[in-house]
Amino acid sequence: MRVTAIIAAGGRGLRFGGLRPKQLLNIDGRPILERSVALFLDHPDVDDLVVALPADLAADPPPYLRAAPKPIRVVAGGVRRQDSVANAFQVTSGDSVVVVIHDAARPFASADLVSRTIAAAIESGAALAGLPASDTVKRTDDRMVLETLPRESIYLAQTPQAFRREVLRDALALGEAAADATDEASLAERAGHPVRVVEGEAGNIKITRPEDLAMAEAIARRSAKAERRASMRIGTGYDLHVLVEGRPLILGGVRIAFERGLLGHSDADVVCHAATDAILGAVGAGDIGRHFPDTDPKWKDASSVDFLRRAASIVREAGFEVSNVDLVVIAERPKLWPFVDAMRTNLAEALGIATDAVSIKGKTNEGVDATGRGEAIACHAVALLTNFQS
Repeated sequence: MRVTAIIAAGGRGLRFGGLRPKQLLNIDGRPILERSVALFLDHPDVDDLVVALPADLAADPPPYLRAAPKPIRVVAGGVRRQDSVANAFQVTSGDSVVVVIHDAARPFASADLVSRTIAAAIESGAALAGLPASDTVKRTDDRMVLETLPRESIYLAQTPQAFRREVLRDALALGEAAADATDEASLAERAGHPVRVVEGEAGNIKITRPEDLAMAEAIARRSAKAERRASMRIGTGYDLHVLVEGRPLILGGVRIAFERGLLGHSDADVVCHAATDAILGAVGAGDIGRHFPDTDPKWKDASSVDFLRRAASIVREAGFEVSNVDLVVIAERPKLWPFVDAMRTNLAEALGIATDAVSIKGKTNEGVDATGRGEAIACHAVALLTNFQS
């Protein structure tokens, strides 16, 4: 099902004032129009866009409208809002089943709000985002109260607004002869179509006056900070060492009484080695061999818990913290469950995280290959890292 988005940006923002159209002003270094367009370029349900601009801008649109990952058509807007939307609608594909209309001056709507509005329009024919009124609403005449309206039934309209193609066609046809309409939903109502309201968003503000810019800057900076804080990386690690006589068996920093130990340049702790590779890989910092090569005498019989601790420092220098690690140790013998809690404690201390953020599970290889024959022990690890830089 084809969905087309129309971005209504054809006005000059007369209430806003200034020499430039408000949709071209920057918020936290990014134009308002670009932010609104990006919402629909990134949305998986939207196939193409039409942007209505003032005629001079439509003749020479900004670069982000000329090169985009989805088809964008730019049209000249009209005198009124409904004229601009009508111009845009005329160039939409006849295959578009749903058309979503959004004000360029609302740069903070969420993808979820777009999805919910589209879904409601598919079901009901027309839908708009709206916020329920939280204050008592009065209807007045010359500032004299005529009546008090029940606020439970009052919603403050926002965009996006979405329509089945035939519904929007009827609404815009009515709008050609109608007085100025503040939105397409009101035209659809006048044309006799039911319009559903979906729950809007308080952050979906419309930038109308200069004082709105301060609020918009605060929202944009808070959002950018949240995105940085939410940046995550995932890394995987794997290690295997053979079992030989005459070596201690050390797993997760725990010395385990066993007739054989793992062969390696360091203490050959496969648990710590796999975890080290996982966290280094998550930040693109190479692997354990790059930082602790087995050709360097300094690391002869070294503690692999120390390797993990040093790797955690490298991760922090890259701006990340380890959130959790999950490991699977594959060994026929010895049984690992008596030692798992001590191993988790050692890894948690080295990584600087809580013990419950470390998971270690023991498995056998059911007699298959060297590990299944008890000739080696292997370990797989997955690490999740989060960037908490401000």
